[in-house]
Amino acid sequence: MDVVIVGAGVPEGRRVHVIERDLSEPDRIVGELLQPGGYLKLIELGLEGKQLLKITANESIDAQKVFGYALYKNGNDTKLSYRLKNYASDIVRRSFHNGRFIHKMHERGATHKNVTLEQGTVTALIEEKGTIKGVTYKNKAGEEMRSYVPLTIVCDGCFSYLRRNLCSPKVDNPSCFVGLILENCDLPYANHGHAILGEPSPILFYPISSTEVRCLVDVPGTKWRLTKGNIRTMQNKSMPATPVPTPGAILLGDALNMRHPLTGGGMTVALSDIVLLRDLLRSLSDLNDAPALCEYLESFYTLRKPVSSTINTLAGALYKHSRLFSQQLFFKAQQYQTSPISLLSGLNPRPVHLFLHFFAVAVYGVGRLMIPFPTPKGIWLGTRLILGASGIIFPIIKDEGVRQMCFPATIPAYYKALPLQMKNREQADKFQSYSF
Repeated sequence: MDVVIVGAGVPEGRRVHVIERDLSEPDRIVGELLQPGGYLKLIELGLEGKQLLKITANESIDAQKVFGYALYKNGNDTKLSYRLKNYASDIVRRSFHNGRFIHKMHERGATHKNVTLEQGTVTALIEEKGTIKGVTYKNKAGEEMRSYVPLTIVCDGCFSYLRRNLCSPKVDNPSCFVGLILENCDLPYANHGHAILGEPSPILFYPISSTEVRCLVDVPGTKWRLTKGNIRTMQNKSMPATPVPTPGAILLGDALNMRHPLTGGGMTVALSDIVLLRDLLRSLSDLNDAPALCEYLESFYTLRKPVSSTINTLAGALYKHSRLFSQQLFFKAQQYQTSPISLLSGLNPRPVHLFLHFFAVAVYGVGRLMIPFPTPKGIWLGTRLILGASGIIFPIIKDEGVRQMCFPATIPAYYKALPLQMKNREQADKFQSYSF
């Protein structure tokens, strides 16, 4: 074996051993949204045409196309649509039952001739002289097994207990989602997600099948526990990526990085990371070369920043922004039909654009306070608004890493392990697209 994956993944050209704790169809209220940017990453992974349709089409998992959002505030509403004129008609957001999607991905991975998909529980990483050599796990029969490989990919989710060996986690628990399903309920705007900008936090509605609508109520705090009937709860988590480059192992998915799920960007970040890692490792023929592999993995943690930090910062800022500045956010979207919709969709992974969008909303709010003319109270409130916006976004940017997020080309790892065996200029251009 070349690679062992703790969790699940999309392999490419290597012999892969996937160890999944439970191969039955999961029942979760997370991971139900796939942004257009994430859908494009599935295509980059080779899931094109009929293969992709088998996973995401209506007749397969009853996935629903979503063309934008409807925002509601104080009895007013406005609609925002994805800007997808330059993309094929099939490139839109998908929403679905997470379990159905994951189950189809498992089925797709199991058909690959180089993939061994096994149900088991990984108990520890095998470490020798600072290098991860594989994992120990218990198989479905309860037998303790070992799998020795040159590369171990740890993607065992938000509750990962293996991440402590590969990073310094700083997990925040800002709120809980209380979720339920509404059956045969028509939303005001068909094929759109709906966000109620209420107090103290937002409420979301979006279709997950042709007959079901998911309702998620965000409840600040960490002590909500409801198990009555079909009502489910989920602790929302955020965690900046703070990996410790370790020979022989790498973190992916929620084990590496989490953001508030308000914007539904988690799957887009994960799929983008998978595509980037695949492209990096394509030019490394020998995974047993631990020093070279470690250099490539260090580059991965740098090159992923434009996509991940954009979506992470947007999720954190919008969650806090919607609570503190929702009135300005709503009116700016309503009057000018502008919003960071391309950033949210994963199609515009540029942190600088996010920064400008964020403060444009705050400045718009200040402008409204100055109408019809500045007053001491208006100036005071405007100053508080700018300071409040700064107090939201700058700590998030600091956690993401100012240098990696805004100036990745100044980091040696950005150049250290560029693939040297690319066969043509088109591949090189595609690789460079991960930078600004």
